[in-house]
Amino acid sequence: MIVQLPADSAAFLFLRVDQTSGKLLQLLFDADMALAAYHLPLDGHIEHGNNALLAEAIGCASWAPFAAHKRATIGVAGRLPGDGIAPADLVARVRDATGREPLAFTDGPERVRTVGIVSGAGADYLEDAIAAGLDAFVTGEPIERAMARAQEAEVHFVAAGHYATETFGVRRLGDLLAAEFGVRHAFVDVPNPI
Repeated sequence: MIVQLPADSAAFLFLRVDQTSGKLLQLLFDADMALAAYHLPLDGHIEHGNNALLAEAIGCASWAPFAAHKRATIGVAGRLPGDGIAPADLVARVRDATGREPLAFTDGPERVRTVGIVSGAGADYLEDAIAAGLDAFVTGEPIERAMARAQEAEVHFVAAGHYATETFGVRRLGDLLAAEFGVRHAFVDVPNPI
């Protein structure tokens, strides 16, 4: 199945849809529902994005754009208040924020004052955290080389799950749209162990 936007639209999109995807799309069409998907903007938005909201949830006092992806930044570098927190406290805060036990390699400094956060499959941005001199790095999915690299660089590495780190922005977006336009919305939580 190939979908083409109407000729009078400003842009053309050709999308090849396989049989499985076609069945899923048909469910939306049959229910007269729209689907909008915004992945990277929901990661990188400095106020309402996954990473900013995760920084807020773990207690960062401030954060700034971090982790360049093409022409945009998709993560945040956060600063914890005061003298920072113990590594075990960081792991506990990430657990509480995401609702799942993270994989953690806590081989960094005794106090965590700064943390880079790139949700989802952001483990390769560990190198950005090391280059920036951050104390810890939080992401969704781990990669095999992250353990040794984090240990060598003495940076705490915390992976809390791709899905678990990427629900913050979409929930906030629903709340904002409801408040601004009175639209009804529902966040359907479909936990994924990855």
